[in-house]
Amino acid sequence: MALTNFNFENKELAVVFVETIQAAEGVECDVYKFVGDGSRDLGIIRVKAGHRTPLQRVLKGERTIEGYISGKGNLEVVGRGGEKKAYTGKKELAVEVKIGETMQWQAAPDSDLEVYEICFPPYENGRFENLSY
Repeated sequence: MALTNFNFENKELAVVFVETIQAAEGVECDVYKFVGDGSRDLGIIRVKAGHRTPLQRVLKGERTIEGYISGKGNLEVVGRGGEKKAYTGKKELAVEVKIGETMQWQAAPDSDLEVYEICFPPYENGRFENLSY
């Protein structure tokens, strides 16, 4: 069911559904625009149990926010210097991934995972480099 509002940084923001993209095997992304705000967009990403998003490097953009919604899983971010940070999916988790860093969500073997991604400015091809699946 398509969202009509999304809470981000303690603000309830109106959104409108654009399309659903098959990002990888076991990974779908619902794309949304923020009503009256062209500075960012929203992706609601569903990862089936045991699957993961593509490993992606951030190449451009002002801010890339990865956040948790529901299910079990984790986010791994590798910094430009090679330091790894693992975040367990839990309420209130929101991580800003910087240019040059890599990121990948992984669902637990026994649970689907639902997460979000907000891109400032809105996502366009070339923002991320897919390194592997």
